[in-house]
Amino acid sequence: MKLLFEISSKDRKLDLIPPCDTEIYSFDDKLIRKEKLRLPEVSEVDLSRHYTNLAKEAHGVNNGFYPLGSCTMKYNPSINEVVASDKNFTSIHPLQPVETVQGCLEVLYEAKKLLCEITGMDDMSFQPAAGAHGEYAGLILIKKYHQDRNDYKRVNIIVPDSAHGTNPASATMVGFKVVNIPSNENGGVDIEKLKAAVGEDTAGLMLTNPNTLGLFDSNILEITRIVHDAGGLCYYDGANLNAIMGRVRPGDMGFDCVHLNLHKTFSTPHGGGGPGSGPVGCKDILKDFLPTLEVAKNENGFHFYQPAKTMGQVRSFYGNFLVVVKALTYIKSLGKEGIAEASGNAVLNANYLMNKLKTHYDVAYDLICMHEFVLSLGKMKREYGVSAMDIAKGCLDYGIHPPTMYFPLIVSEALMLEPTETESKETLDQAADIFIKLYETAISNPEKLHNAPSKCYITRPDEVQAARKPILTYQFKND
Repeated sequence: MKLLFEISSKDRKLDLIPPCDTEIYSFDDKLIRKEKLRLPEVSEVDLSRHYTNLAKEAHGVNNGFYPLGSCTMKYNPSINEVVASDKNFTSIHPLQPVETVQGCLEVLYEAKKLLCEITGMDDMSFQPAAGAHGEYAGLILIKKYHQDRNDYKRVNIIVPDSAHGTNPASATMVGFKVVNIPSNENGGVDIEKLKAAVGEDTAGLMLTNPNTLGLFDSNILEITRIVHDAGGLCYYDGANLNAIMGRVRPGDMGFDCVHLNLHKTFSTPHGGGGPGSGPVGCKDILKDFLPTLEVAKNENGFHFYQPAKTMGQVRSFYGNFLVVVKALTYIKSLGKEGIAEASGNAVLNANYLMNKLKTHYDVAYDLICMHEFVLSLGKMKREYGVSAMDIAKGCLDYGIHPPTMYFPLIVSEALMLEPTETESKETLDQAADIFIKLYETAISNPEKLHNAPSKCYITRPDEVQAARKPILTYQFKND
């Protein structure tokens, strides 16, 4: 497929920009470029065809099955987009007087109230822009809590080996030392190793439950008690809330703060790098340290306030507001019963697909899973030379997006699948048939999978070369 620069023709134009309806400002000459900007010159029909053809080569949940484990690529209902596109939401400015944006402040207030109910938290800030940013803010809450009590010796954050990779990275950014503890034979936290790890230097624990193996840790109340008894706090990574929302609350498990991925659990699409929203919620003991500004309500309406011991701003203004609008629309559309039904169906779909596949593939932990599960293709690679990467690339020839590869790191040749609640039984049956065909191909014709995909616009690329020497700019012929 040609680039726009390659289909460009000199002096070919199109007119899509309406006449300027504001006063034209003349910039100082020293601020104006001396050479004409190099832009493609194409007609409107060429531009339309280019982006239409480009869209055909992209794969999303509107195209087909998208079982990207640990990412919850669920279908985003159109009503969310309709509400978030309302001009009363899209035409505001963050510096407007609060009395002119009372409806928008009510959205933030109502979303906070409902999300606190779902998570068992007492307060919440929408400032963090995405999940890892929410982790960062949550860890600052923990750090400020200990510093406020003059307890500067608490410098360690405990992170299980099955954690998301962002967990130790976020802890390091905040200035903590990471203490890694192994999983037990059932994929959960090793209680004895946890007891040995905690002490007077423990600031807190970062945990995802269910974890990245898709398993709910039945010892969770004991885990949070051990950390609390040592004087630490418990942070909940909300990346996997899709499995438990409406049924179990992190606050009731003993967690003191939590981040959420509104762009995952609450349906806003997040492919391509955004937009995201990673609000951080907390119990009362931490709310004075939340980012500024927060939304409150009194007899005069909604207003902003600054928490007493705020950590300050972690990004500009009030977070990705339209993502919050979509999340609130999603929650209100489903209601209390619908939220629980969504998580129940997510768990049902994952267990159904796992049981269809384990007749051929090895399941890393052959237990009842939650919203996702992990296959281990270590044996397949040893016996037939077919890797997790090969199977993932083979998926593309059948029109489905590959699952997550090589994660979590504690599983050999891992493929992690999360079908989500929005897929039908027919889709799961079709996906299972495709994975079984790929398994049979691995045995009968492994070379075919080594060269997969063969039917896509781009076949198997040299990924090492692409990563080390990426071509990110167009080279003009006369340069």
